Amino acid sequence: MSFSRAERPWLLPYNHKLRNLLSISLRNLSLDSKLAARSRGKTIDDDALPQTLNSPAKLVALREQQTIGHSRSSTDLRADSAHASPEGSEVFEEAEHNASISGARQKQRPKSMAVTSPTKRPELGRTKRRSTMEWATATPQKRQQRLEAVTRGRMADVFFSLHVDDVAEPVYVSETVEKTMNPTFRSIDWSLCGPAITRSDRLLLRLWVKGSKADDWLQLVQLAIELGGLQYLGKNLDHVDRSLPRNSIIFHLTDGVYTTKGASLSDFIPATAQFKLAQSSTQRPILSSSFDALLRLSKLDDSIQDALGARDQLARDLEDILRTNKVALTERDQIAEAEDRLKTIDFAKRTVQKQLEKARKQSEERRVSLETRRSLMTSDAAARQSKWQDVNEAKPELPAWKEHNSALESTIQSQRRRICEDLQKCYPIQPVPGKTLAFSIRALHLPNSEQLDLELPEVVSAALGHIAHILQLVALYLSQSLPYPVMPRGSTSTVYDPVSILKSNTTSNSRAAEDKLRLYPLFSKGVPRFRYEYGVFLLNENIRVLLENTFGLKVLDIRQTLPNLKYLLYVATAGEGELPGRKMGGIRGLARPRVHERVGSHDSASSTLSGLTLLGNGKAKGAVDRLREISGAGPGQK
Repeated sequence: MSFSRAERPWLLPYNHKLRNLLSISLRNLSLDSKLAARSRGKTIDDDALPQTLNSPAKLVALREQQTIGHSRSSTDLRADSAHASPEGSEVFEEAEHNASISGARQKQRPKSMAVTSPTKRPELGRTKRRSTMEWATATPQKRQQRLEAVTRGRMADVFFSLHVDDVAEPVYVSETVEKTMNPTFRSIDWSLCGPAITRSDRLLLRLWVKGSKADDWLQLVQLAIELGGLQYLGKNLDHVDRSLPRNSIIFHLTDGVYTTKGASLSDFIPATAQFKLAQSSTQRPILSSSFDALLRLSKLDDSIQDALGARDQLARDLEDILRTNKVALTERDQIAEAEDRLKTIDFAKRTVQKQLEKARKQSEERRVSLETRRSLMTSDAAARQSKWQDVNEAKPELPAWKEHNSALESTIQSQRRRICEDLQKCYPIQPVPGKTLAFSIRALHLPNSEQLDLELPEVVSAALGHIAHILQLVALYLSQSLPYPVMPRGSTSTVYDPVSILKSNTTSNSRAAEDKLRLYPLFSKGVPRFRYEYGVFLLNENIRVLLENTFGLKVLDIRQTLPNLKYLLYVATAGEGELPGRKMGGIRGLARPRVHERVGSHDSASSTLSGLTLLGNGKAKGAVDRLREISGAGPGQK
């Protein structure tokens, strides 16, 4: 035996349940009931007229005229032919009758009497065919508008609802698919339905539509469906090679697509498996099973039936045991549930106790923190009260202290002016005659930083040493720190850079080596040129910083060393009023008697003894008074 097996579904018909239903689709939606009367398979054109049938008269006409153009019509001419005049219908009937008679006579003639020349077709009265292409000459815009109107008229909003017996409300309501002719709905979610619904094989489908011109929803279909009676179409809709009928409802199950039984879909149902008997050229008899084989099959069937009976008996015995011990089993389950509940309560109790202990600790910590804060606030309040009392007590003395402070500031400023004036006298900076912006310090000419080679190295280093000494003293008396400290040592003075360090070939990382690298000379002999020039640059930076930070003045060119320094001393000595005098004081060492080992001249002896002159009150005279006496001025003169 050989057979061809067509595609079959996985599920048997009695296994079709609601849980296997995935989704529902609708194809070729139609809301017009008039189209149902028209037969499928023909277009609405001239072929529907009676005179277009395959009659003998039409065959004669086809012989006479080899080509007949097919009429293009847009209306149903079958309906027009039904309302045609009686005369036209009589003419059609007469033409058909004559054509049938002539055809019968032609068949009765022998071959020898065949017609050698074509007979002339009798002239029949025919009605003039009217033009049915009312929009053949219309513009593309009007054609598009009409096409959209026709399409809009056939589209509608669609949704469906599923109902099950003994359930008042619908078990599922789909979403609304708007403006469509072939709606495909979303997958159905059965997770919210119980087993009584998902195991059912019967349902009631209600399909609701609302056309473009309708205001209310209309029920298009109400269909009671038994899932076991659905017809299988294939794995999906791609297996269907023909267009589906109007309002075709497609059910998507887990093993393929199905539809309801009906004559309209009989062409789309795949053929079932048909067994065909193999055609054999020889008529040999087919051997059947032997007696021994049949006996073994019978014994095997008896054994299977006995096993099935024993299984059923065991199942009944187990059911009886469970039914008899139902109370004990229920109590055992209740005991287990009570133990589990007790464990849960015990765990919750321990958790709450831990939380309570933690809350107590936090409360105690907060209490201690609050006490500490209270004590701190109390002590701070007492301190503030004491300070406030001190402030109140010192308020009457505040004006006097302000006046005293102002007097001190004025005195300090005057003393600073005097000291800077003394520095100008000690290190006089004078312009060089005949040269612009050329100055000398203590008769040592110092060019600007770019022209240091114009003077001897010894002169330049000595002048830079004087400048370093002046900067150290000015910074001390003005209470301003130098960003680059200087070490004045005459012509071997140096300047220290604590900020940056220049690269060198040495690799030592000690503190002394690093300090040595940060120390830059103010002399050019025996040192690298770049370190010498960098030291002069740092010296000029010190002058600029003193002018900007102390007096708020900008330096136009830091390369002019002596002009900037003279400008600094000039600003420092500026002020109102006369400069204060130096405080007078004696040198007590001069009042101590000494033993002279040699006897000198009278002048030297007198000068030596003159230093031991005592004042009128018995005290030794001061050095200043003694100098005044020598110069001829009295003690009361200045």
